[in-house]
Amino acid sequence: MTADARERSDRFDRGLETRRAVLGDAYVDKALDAADDFSWPMQQLTTEYCWDAIWNRPGLDRRSRSILNLGMIAALNRPHELKAHVRGALTNGLSREEIREILLQIAVYVGIPAGVDSFRLAREAFAEIDAAGD
Repeated sequence: MTADARERSDRFDRGLETRRAVLGDAYVDKALDAADDFSWPMQQLTTEYCWDAIWNRPGLDRRSRSILNLGMIAALNRPHELKAHVRGALTNGLSREEIREILLQIAVYVGIPAGVDSFRLAREAFAEIDAAGD
C-alpha cells in the first residue's frame, strides 16, 4: 500500500508522535512499512486508540504506563511486544534495576515461566541497546 493511500487523522498523527517517542523510529517505521491493504487498519487502530486516546491521556505519566504494560504484556505472553516495551520503559525513565523488580513481581503473580521468559527478553533488549550504543 502506498503511503499516500493511507488514511491519517489528527488522532493518528498525535498517536504516531507518542508511539515514536516511546518505541523509537526504527521500530515504528518497520511496523508501518510492513503494513499492506489488509493490515493498515490495524496500524490505524493501534496508533489512534492505543497511542493517542490512551497514552496521551493526562491521568498517568508515560513511566507509569510503561510499568503497567510490562505486567500486562508479560501476563498475556506477548514476547515481541514485551521486548519493545522494555525498550520503551527505559525511554520513559525506568532503570534496569526497576525493570528487574517489575519482572520479579511478574514472576510471583503471573508465574515463574512468564518471569523467566520476561527476564530473557529483557536481557536480549538490553544487549541490543548496549550493542547499538543507545
